[in-house]
This record gives sequence, structure tokens and C-alpha cells, in this order.
Amino acid sequence: MLDQLKSMAMEQMAKKMLGNSLGATETNEAASEGAGAFMEIIQNQISSGNLSQVTALFSGGGDASSNGVFNMLQGKLSEILQSKGMSAEEAQTEAQNTAPDLINSLKDKFMSTDDADKAFDLGGLASMVGGDAGDVLNKMKNLF
Repeated sequence: MLDQLKSMAMEQMAKKMLGNSLGATETNEAASEGAGAFMEIIQNQISSGNLSQVTALFSGGGDASSNGVFNMLQGKLSEILQSKGMSAEEAQTEAQNTAPDLINSLKDKFMSTDDADKAFDLGGLASMVGGDAGDVLNKMKNLF
């Protein structure tokens, strides 16, 4: 599932950032690095015991801007874009426009009941932690 998340994150970021001031190569590099950074943030949060921040991001409801994982992603995207040659102000704006669309597209996958989206399972994220967290998260998903 993590590979699928990373792949989808990269596709979504590349698509969303297509019309920016960077060249195509820099934009693709930024999307790839952004997807890698996103997965690193997710894995670090889960392994640090902050599973609730990750699942809250993907399970609907609430304002993403108050989520620590979301804020880390947005900040990292801004850093990556700046490292590719974008001004700080433009990078911040691009990150603010890209991060919500990325999260919403992933949230749609996690909340979907379509067989094609079965791999996107909140319980799968919880399995990285262990215990009964996966069962609890699947029950939460069914409530939405």
C-alpha cells in the first residue's frame, strides 16, 4: 500500500504543479521528492505513535490545515520547490495549492468502497503499528 500511496502522491503533485514557473524536469523532480517526503512524514508519524494524525487526515471531516501531518507536508513541499529554483513566496503559494488537493485525492481513495480502491485501507496503515489498531480504523472508516 505504501508504494501505491507514494505513486499516487507523485502523480497528483506532478499534475497539480504542472503550470508553475519551474521547467518540466524540475517540476517532476519536485513531485518525486515531495512524494518521498510525504511518505517519510507518514511513516515517521506512525512509528512515533501519532497514528491518529495520519488517520484523521485520510478519514474525512475536520480542517486539514490544523493537522500536523498536513502542515509538515506543506512546509516540505515549499522547501523542495525553493530548492528547485522557485522564490520563497511562490513556493509557499504552490505548496498551499498543491497539498490540499493531494490530501483530498488520497482521502477519496481511503474512503472509497470501490473494489479498485481496496488497497487504500486505514487498517493497512495501522498494521505498521501493530495491535488492534487496524480493526478499530476499519470500523471508523465504515462510520463515514
